[in-house]
Amino acid sequence: QVQLLESGGGSVQAGGSLRLSCEASGYYRSSGCMGWFRQAPGKEREGVATIDSDGRTTYASSVKGRFTISKDSVKKILFLQMNSLKPEDTAIYYCAAEGPPHAVVAATAACEFGYLGQGTQVTVSS
Repeated sequence: QVQLLESGGGSVQAGGSLRLSCEASGYYRSSGCMGWFRQAPGKEREGVATIDSDGRTTYASSVKGRFTISKDSVKKILFLQMNSLKPEDTAIYYCAAEGPPHAVVAATAACEFGYLGQGTQVTVSS
């Protein structure tokens, strides 16, 4: 059973920073892509950032230059450093991990994911 447990969400004023963490456990393709998605109220879920096995990263245009994705492959922890936060960044943020080829629950142009965490709320006030 694969589990992705996010933490680090909270409330912050515009211009502030938060660091999200995602601890992964269970059998999954740890050498594959991992990423972050978010879903704001009344909007569709969108990909925020991805990182592949070679450390190559991609970002949504709305967060490029403000967010940084990284991972500790040994400890199986994924991070998302979020700086210069804006009210429009308010959303539930989900950690994602690559799964079996036939099981895709979310995707970006760079990666396909078979697992999503339960999410952590990020609220940015103006």
